[in-house]
Amino acid sequence: MGCAWSDPDNVQQQQDTSRAIEKQIRLDAERAMKEVKLLLLGAGECGKSTVLKQMKIIHGQGYQEAERKEYVCIIFANIVQSMVKILKAMESLEIVPDTFDLELELKNLNGFLASVEEGRFPGDLANVLRKLWNSPSVQKCFTRAKEYQLNDSAAYYLNALDRISAPDYTPTEQDVLRSRVKTTGIVETNFRFKDLDFKVFDVGEFHRSL
Repeated sequence: MGCAWSDPDNVQQQQDTSRAIEKQIRLDAERAMKEVKLLLLGAGECGKSTVLKQMKIIHGQGYQEAERKEYVCIIFANIVQSMVKILKAMESLEIVPDTFDLELELKNLNGFLASVEEGRFPGDLANVLRKLWNSPSVQKCFTRAKEYQLNDSAAYYLNALDRISAPDYTPTEQDVLRSRVKTTGIVETNFRFKDLDFKVFDVGEFHRSL
């Protein structure tokens, strides 16, 4: 008959390791039960990204100043693109410009796109946009926005040109919420609500087309 001998210290170490593993498994299981993953689906420009922003503002920590400043270029581009769409719609809707040359202003606005995409809002651009936005013919075209595709934040931004074109402009959370940019990757937004940790995913156009 043989005898087996065990090192008490080694046995105790194995037991401690086993209990630690079991504890970690329980913690992971509890954490998983409190984690909710949501995938937002829908056609392009249906408002999914706006929903994500609202969730972050209402249930998360909102947008800090550094994050909001990252939207400056997007907001500047949204403004110019909106006015370009209005002017192009004037052609298709046969609305005659009252105080400006349509083709010339379209050329001018397209020339400013490079500047706004770099985060610069030239004073000349602000003056051009004010003149156009205050034009009766542009306002007439704007009232028929349902007949063409116009960003729903166009009036919000164009009515705030003085504030947005200021040299020290920093977007507000409302400015960020109203900004529009096509989602091209997978955007994840995290927030906590009633002891549950939410992970919400917005899948860009490229991934939805696969």
